[in-house]
Amino acid sequence: MSGASTSNTVRAAFSYCVQQHKISKSWLKRSVEARINDANRGVDEILGTVEELEQYAENTASTMLYSTLQAGGIRSTAADHAASHIGKASGLLLLLKSIPYHASRNHQFSYIPAKVAAKHGLLVKQGGQSQIRMDSREGLSDAVFEMASVANAHLQKARELAGTVPVEARPVLLPALPAQVLLDSLSRVQFDVFDPKLVRGILGVPPLSFQMKLKWYSWMGKY
Repeated sequence: MSGASTSNTVRAAFSYCVQQHKISKSWLKRSVEARINDANRGVDEILGTVEELEQYAENTASTMLYSTLQAGGIRSTAADHAASHIGKASGLLLLLKSIPYHASRNHQFSYIPAKVAAKHGLLVKQGGQSQIRMDSREGLSDAVFEMASVANAHLQKARELAGTVPVEARPVLLPALPAQVLLDSLSRVQFDVFDPKLVRGILGVPPLSFQMKLKWYSWMGKY
């Protein structure tokens, strides 16, 4: 299939979803623009703060949850707030998980903000440019722990809203579970994103265990 044909197919699918399910175009536009901006970022360009990563996660992961809630006809401020926190947590954790992939391709940004990298001795100047060291496993683990703690705080805030979230919205918020599984897996390996255990099974746990946990949360109406 040619690139033009693929583009037209995707465009048609998006158009159908927007019209059929009354999804706000602004959510889709925000998500697409955020990913385009990220793709256009230079491989040596380092983000400054965790807040910038949180905004990226909000514009990508959270907006998908908003769109799903909207498609289901769910109008709830509490559900929207929970979706925002879950999207930020999921987005941050998946970016952390991607660090080995980007490091293997010599992408210096690696989704570790400059402020966090500097705090843990990972930011160095070379040839007039700032780069992030990947040879300090302890420093890297400390940086990952700091960012994972931010993700964990978002998950906790989302769950504090559970009592006010409509029952019909809770299945939409189930992405909180994979985020928690990944967070727990990171904790078991002392936040070493290069530990091979993280690529086993699903997010570091056996597939059956993951599926049973997902089924249990769904049946209990939890997220």
